[in-house]
Amino acid sequence: LRMSEMTTPGARFPLPRAYDPDMGQSSLQSYELSGDEHFSLAVQAGPGGDQRPELVLAKALDREEAAVHALGELVLRASDGGDPARTGTARIRVAVVDANDNAPVFSQAEYTVRVPEDVPVGSTLVTVTATDADEGQNGHVKYSLKKQTDMASDIFHLDTETGAIKLLRILDFEEGNSYELEVQAHDSGALFDTTKVAITVTDVNDNVPELTVSSKLNEISEDAPPGTVVALLNVHDRDSGANGEVRCSLDEDVPFRLEKSFEDYYRVVTAQKLDREQVSEYNVTVRAADGGSPALQSSAVLALRVLDVNDNAPVFAQERYSARLAENNAAGALVLTVRATDADWGQNARVRYRLSEGRVRGAPLSSYVSVQAETGALYALRSFDYEEVRELELWVRAEDGGAPALSSNVSVRLLIVDENDNAPQVLYPPVAAASGAGWSGVELAPRSSEPGALVLTRWLVLAVGAVSCLFVGFLLLLLALRVRRWRREQLLAAESGALRGVPVSHFVGIDGVRAFLQSYSHEVSLTADSRKSQLRFSGGSCCDTLPARPPPDEPAPLLGEE
Repeated sequence: LRMSEMTTPGARFPLPRAYDPDMGQSSLQSYELSGDEHFSLAVQAGPGGDQRPELVLAKALDREEAAVHALGELVLRASDGGDPARTGTARIRVAVVDANDNAPVFSQAEYTVRVPEDVPVGSTLVTVTATDADEGQNGHVKYSLKKQTDMASDIFHLDTETGAIKLLRILDFEEGNSYELEVQAHDSGALFDTTKVAITVTDVNDNVPELTVSSKLNEISEDAPPGTVVALLNVHDRDSGANGEVRCSLDEDVPFRLEKSFEDYYRVVTAQKLDREQVSEYNVTVRAADGGSPALQSSAVLALRVLDVNDNAPVFAQERYSARLAENNAAGALVLTVRATDADWGQNARVRYRLSEGRVRGAPLSSYVSVQAETGALYALRSFDYEEVRELELWVRAEDGGAPALSSNVSVRLLIVDENDNAPQVLYPPVAAASGAGWSGVELAPRSSEPGALVLTRWLVLAVGAVSCLFVGFLLLLLALRVRRWRREQLLAAESGALRGVPVSHFVGIDGVRAFLQSYSHEVSLTADSRKSQLRFSGGSCCDTLPARPPPDEPAPLLGEE
């Protein structure tokens, strides 16, 4: 028999009747049912007095408990009235037909899952499972999202057959860090069950720190004091935890430092005084790095130009200048060029030249030379005469264009070179004397002779000649005396002391001559230039023509002992 599990208890189901060909008392007399508490037996009498067995449902069926009531358990027995009695049996198999009386049931009342935000698209995040005790179509479960936001429907996909929840697009912790889904499982009928799925997104260090320059200077004066604010910065990292902690830094070789204002705001300030002459422009790189592993970083470049301040005076290329200029030069001739440079920039570095005040032979220096203001070229304004001006000492000043202006000076020495541009001139005797018959010589002197210069005359020539003759005669006399003394020593030595008794006074004259010879000498020097001619008598000098006198404590070699 097939019987629905929804059959109401008390329902009757006809059973096949037994057949007994005997008659009378030996014919079919009764039926009995054994083996199952869910069923009982009822026998109805037919119109002809025959017995008709019926199977009565005594207890509600449940297919999920027992889908089949087997033959061995349910037995119908028919008995006759013979002696001995005979029986016949029939085994009854009742198949319980399923009814949709069970709703799907989820394995968990709530599903919780944690996934990193960088999980690949298409990955299965979680699979929900519901079961239905019914069979066939009644037990076929399908899944659906009962309640979801538009964002969740764009991110997650639920497989209606398997219950797998998959990722449709990349998760972003910064957009959403948790999602809650309500999933429903239903069978072919109207029965269903629901469960909640909580998806938690964990942060991954996938965001680079955002570095924003709120304001900055493009130019800064080189005399700006330390601590001057150059730029204001803001940093932000959308990650969380250590991944969102940002550290800022600057290059080590720049004269700037970072100061934290509050929270995520920083300022870049000067750490020391700037010098445009050393570095005129800076490209300051600010770096922001988070605390992730590996760390992500971003950077910004601050371009800063250093403005010049007039803090450098012009510097000449040489400590001093000198030049030589031949006399009789053309007016306007270039003498030399001085050059000075200024380490500043622009107008502060523009150098102009001028002469310092001075006078030459009572006339202003500016009437002799001039300097070109832009180039530093020094020009002679007149033709120089060596016999009038032999050298010029002057100062040139270099001045920059700053306010206030800075300047420096350099010494310039100009030497005038003599040229043979003057004929000889008769200085003595005067013209009137020269025309007389008594003059036998001519003394020439250069035109450049100065007053008081010595001029060689004929009387001076005669005097020098006389002195020279006396000197030669005196030398001859000394030579004769020396020869005489030598001969006397030879005689004394031959006679072995025959002159020991000669008085010492006989030789006093010789010593006197020697003393005179030691104290007299002269020198005559003549030059072609009359102004430099001179006659000079030097101090005493010794001409050892005769042997020197022995010291008082030693005996004279030529005299005997007294």
